[in-house]
Amino acid sequence: MHACLPADYEQAIDVLRQAAPHFSGLSALVFPDYVETYGLAHWDISIKALEFFTPFSSSEFAVRTFLIQDQDKMLAQMLVWSQHQNEHIRRLASEGCRPRLPWGLTVPALKKNPSVTLPILENLKSDTAQYVQKSVANHLNDISTIQPELMKKTVENWYGTNEHTNWIVKHASRTLLKKGDPDIMALFGYGDDPSVQVTDLKVVQDPICIGEKMTFQFTLQADKPLKLRVEYAIDYVKARGNRSQKVFKITEFETGSALHREFVRSQSFQNMTTRKHYEGTHTLTIIINGIPKASVDFEVKAV
Repeated sequence: MHACLPADYEQAIDVLRQAAPHFSGLSALVFPDYVETYGLAHWDISIKALEFFTPFSSSEFAVRTFLIQDQDKMLAQMLVWSQHQNEHIRRLASEGCRPRLPWGLTVPALKKNPSVTLPILENLKSDTAQYVQKSVANHLNDISTIQPELMKKTVENWYGTNEHTNWIVKHASRTLLKKGDPDIMALFGYGDDPSVQVTDLKVVQDPICIGEKMTFQFTLQADKPLKLRVEYAIDYVKARGNRSQKVFKITEFETGSALHREFVRSQSFQNMTTRKHYEGTHTLTIIINGIPKASVDFEVKAV
């Protein structure tokens, strides 16, 4: 593209502006990518171009280079974008400065001090567009893995103010919920009640061959109305023989009265690109409101 476009950068961008509306999705990433590659010395033209191109795909990756070049100036622009009438541009304000943007260029200063993006998120916390809401939630979830106390303080201030904000807060809290963080559990009303009991936990088939499904069952009991989050965790054996736990959500609900409910669930042990299975002793744990309630070991073997 660069070899075929005018040598003058502004003229080249004018050509790309005419072409971009005819593209969408991944193929349209080439337009902001061109800006990232050739436009750092032409700040004003490039920023306007990134704003123009993002509705056809996303400028979230391209903007990272500009953040590294001049973070304060770029964040000020993103603060303006956070109030734009176009939801794609508002999303760019949040997505582009995520501290841990997947597949995006790392911006070390954002990882070191993610609080600098909070004014942008404040402008977007009640956004009506789900596209924007998801980005804000993912942004906060990024922060929860870097500075959990900062994230918790933010969502505690936000929660209960707006239905859209509440959705953002809940989705943003997913990592801390899986970790059983007591502050986040309390925020959503998930308490540790001794009346909650998990009984009759068993793995139906033991041992399990790699490639099969592991089926398990258990009974959940409570003697009064409660708000419950039901999860299970598996301690997987890794290649070196150590183990790593992965938490899976089953359901969450409020009991109207006393509860006696049986659960049957399955978990695949089929090898995938994201998870490879190994022989050895694994552990299944049932978790209620972030608290492990019952565990059982089971064996996994090769076919």
